[in-house]
Amino acid sequence: MKSDRIVDTASPLEERILNLAKSQTTIRTREAIAGGIHPEGLRRLVDRGILFKSGRGLYTLIDAALSEHHSLAVASQRVEHGIVCLLSALQYHGIGTQAPFEVWMAIDVHARRPNLDTLSLRPVYMSGLALSAGIETHAIEGTPVRIFNPAKTIVDCFKYRHKIGIDVVIEALREGFESRRCSIDELWSYSKICRMSRVIRPYLECLSMDN
Repeated sequence: MKSDRIVDTASPLEERILNLAKSQTTIRTREAIAGGIHPEGLRRLVDRGILFKSGRGLYTLIDAALSEHHSLAVASQRVEHGIVCLLSALQYHGIGTQAPFEVWMAIDVHARRPNLDTLSLRPVYMSGLALSAGIETHAIEGTPVRIFNPAKTIVDCFKYRHKIGIDVVIEALREGFESRRCSIDELWSYSKICRMSRVIRPYLECLSMDN
């Protein structure tokens, strides 16, 4: 591989950068600095065609094998306090047929709106338990990514049904339940946290009757 050939002649500093990039695909400038790597080392590897600048302060190996969820890893590196939600969470969990071109990410209502130069982000502002409940952490390309679990995601879809469409919500509810990614008890629990119990109750009753 291209990067393997260059490692043989790379300086010890460049080898450290490459090892870091290989372990998590995309690295941040501040991670490099924390590891004793000067940003100039990153720029040299960009000039040599080994890394490319994938965003402000983000560098990725040219020949990296990027996963289908690469955008979630990048978004989580750029917005550390965010949680992948709604359509992006549905896609990650394999629920429904949505393929969003934006990364839907829950952000605290008091947080500043992120400014991402190379990534389309759809911020959804939440607070309290609605923001902190139901979070799972998944490793994507070596990056820890926080994502709402299936039940919390489906309840959020009800809450933001006017943004994503009720047809998407119904599809997610039925598929999430039938595929056993979530239970009626879990959905009911999160519906109370998100103050959606009155809205979701008739849909859960229909699921119970059908099953």
